[in-house]
Amino acid sequence: MKPVTELFEQKGFLKNLFEAIPCGVLVVDGDRRVKAINNVVERTFGLTMAEALNKRGGEALRCIHSETSPEGCGYADECQECQVRKTALEALSGMKIHRHKAKAQLWMDGKICDLQFLISAAPVEHNGEKLAIVLLEDITELNNLRKRLKTEHCFAGIIGRDPRMQELYETIRDVADINVPILIQGESGTGKELVASAIHSEGPRAHKPFVPVNCAALPEGVLESELFGHVKGAFTGALRDKKGRFELADGGTLFLDEVSDMPRLVQAKLLRVLQEGKFERVGDEKTISVNVRIISATNRPLKAEVERGRFREDLYYRLNVVPIYLPPLRKRKGDILLLVDYFLARAKEEGQGTEGVSKDALAMMIDYPWPGNVRELQSALRFALVKSKGGLIQSMHLPLELKEWQKPPVTRGPSRKLELETVRDALARSGGNKVKAARSLGVGRATLYRFLIDFPDVS
Repeated sequence: MKPVTELFEQKGFLKNLFEAIPCGVLVVDGDRRVKAINNVVERTFGLTMAEALNKRGGEALRCIHSETSPEGCGYADECQECQVRKTALEALSGMKIHRHKAKAQLWMDGKICDLQFLISAAPVEHNGEKLAIVLLEDITELNNLRKRLKTEHCFAGIIGRDPRMQELYETIRDVADINVPILIQGESGTGKELVASAIHSEGPRAHKPFVPVNCAALPEGVLESELFGHVKGAFTGALRDKKGRFELADGGTLFLDEVSDMPRLVQAKLLRVLQEGKFERVGDEKTISVNVRIISATNRPLKAEVERGRFREDLYYRLNVVPIYLPPLRKRKGDILLLVDYFLARAKEEGQGTEGVSKDALAMMIDYPWPGNVRELQSALRFALVKSKGGLIQSMHLPLELKEWQKPPVTRGPSRKLELETVRDALARSGGNKVKAARSLGVGRATLYRFLIDFPDVS
């Protein structure tokens, strides 16, 4: 029996294979000009081989940016972010690319159509000429169907049906494919890293690393080394060369958590990377270039930190190109039951079953202001699962903070205004106990927590 590989030598086999592939195929030369297309491209985009031949990919497919740019395909500002162009160039340089996400706006049937593709490519050589085979799989209808089928209360692991959360989901979709810095602001426990990860995974860098770093957890010298790396002998204990988080995230996303706590010296170096895309490892003179998307997060109003002189104003505007604000749990209490069901379902998957939650316990959870937000809710449920021993979770099984918290009385007229010195005195008298301090001030604990977020030095 002859080996199957001999099929490749038969006349017409490659042509038949080319036409049988169930997605669009373009062959482009080193100038990204089309040398061949298959029948899927002809049917999908309404082209003939003669119309596409020797045109750049964007011109052949009638990309709106090639139509508006005098120089044609590849020269408009938007072309720098075009994944079709980028993938073709990578294949021409010798790389194999497997299923990148790409978006395009094309003229079809006299109107602008927004299309989404999975794009793959591979290099090939013919008669000494370097070519690239580019495969375009149209997933526009599939993605639209997925959006309609997605539950209204869950997106990329983020839970919530509140209108603020629905708006957040749309924002994530809008910014995922745009390579601009994003600043996520919200209280501790609201899920800032989850949002950053969702932006990364929904965008074209999803196949590249997502590298988080907590700027508050490391002292200045260590943070600088963590971000930029160091060379052997740069400081005591530097026994070998080490790559920093920027190098590890090259091509992907670097998530700077609690960026408001970043030391001023490191802020200056970060600003340079954002401006030039270059840096040096600690103790080294060699300049390293990286292509990294920056997503930052903070639990304090960063503009207020700028006004207090703790954060560089120029860096603030570099990081805050697209601001995202996460609502605290007390502002979307309609999601508490949804979150309870979600966390209990996860616990059941992990072998920790329960008969559910009593009405009294649920009422207590809905009334409670959750200063620790979703993270505190998850911890409270874990505690209650242990205490209830698999039975119905009652109010007695909830953590002490929930059982001791008293709903503030309804007052007529304006609520009492907190002042710095009054709050300092109350905290001093209570030995730092915020619950007792709030009671002595005649305000709810949530009110005191909100005050302390704006004035962290008081606590």
